Formats: sequence, C-alpha cells, structure tokens
Amino acid sequence: MLGALRRHHRIPPKKLRAVIRYLEDTFGSPHPLLSQRMLTDGVSVFVERTGELIDATKGGQLAMRQLMEAHLQRIDQDVDGLAIRLFPFVRHDPWTARSPETLPAEPKIISLDPRVRFGRPVIVGTGIPTEEVAERFRAGDTCEQLADEYGRPPQEIEEAIRCELTLDRAA
Repeated sequence: MLGALRRHHRIPPKKLRAVIRYLEDTFGSPHPLLSQRMLTDGVSVFVERTGELIDATKGGQLAMRQLMEAHLQRIDQDVDGLAIRLFPFVRHDPWTARSPETLPAEPKIISLDPRVRFGRPVIVGTGIPTEEVAERFRAGDTCEQLADEYGRPPQEIEEAIRCELTLDRAA
C-alpha cells in the first residue's frame, strides 16, 4: 500500500508519514495502511469514518464530501485501484458550482488517458483530440459539419469545444 501511494499516486513521503501518524493515533491499528479503506486524489489521502470523508494528510480535517465524491467518480481505476483514465468537468467549474449535487450528472464524453494520444483530452472511445475539433471550429467549421465529418453526435463535438474553452480559460 505504501509503495502504491508513493510511486503510483506520487504522495510525498512527508505526507505519508503524517497519514500513518494520524491513522495510528486515531484508529489504534498496528497496520494502519491496511486496516482503513483509503481514497486519494493524488494530493491528499482520505479515509471514511462514520459517513464522513476525512483528510488524513491534514490531521483529520473533514473534506467536502459531495465535491470529493463527484471528482472521484470521474476517475476510472484498474484492478489494483490505480487511476487509468480521467473524465474532466467541462460544463461546470466544480470548485465554484452552486449546487455540487449536479456534478455527478455531467456527462463523461471527454477523457484523459495516458494510453490514448499521450493523455491529451479526446472524445471518449475515439482518440479524436478535443484540440483538433476546437481548432477547426475556430477556423469556421460548424458543429454539424464537424459531427458529420468525424461521424460523431453533435453533443460530443460541442463537449470537445467546451473542453478546450475551459482549458483556455484555465491557462
């Protein structure tokens, strides 16, 4: 477990020591990394206790459960629990959403997968880069023309363009 958190999730050793210390103090387990179900976003390590999501890297600080669960549901994992694909939010900014309960309903049309196009955002199941779709849209092609040419539903083309607009705003 320690190796997976360090190597695959890239949690720094200093944070892992804090997690182990917190779990030992709180749960009194001789094997704290094995006795608790843990979740990670690649930055922090969370444990669930009495229905609350607790940030073990921050000494037991409560996490915003709805927001964390919405993010964690957008990560596909392999059989070992390692993240293999991410479906980014492209319609709403999850950190400023007025109603976090709507976030899980956002469609998973765009994905980032290191095995497809070197992890660049693509339309799910196609390998069509969102950047390419957005560039053609900016050059004057309509969504309908792009949907016809790529053989994809217009909703997917619109989502690809929306994704690139979101990335442009973030830059």
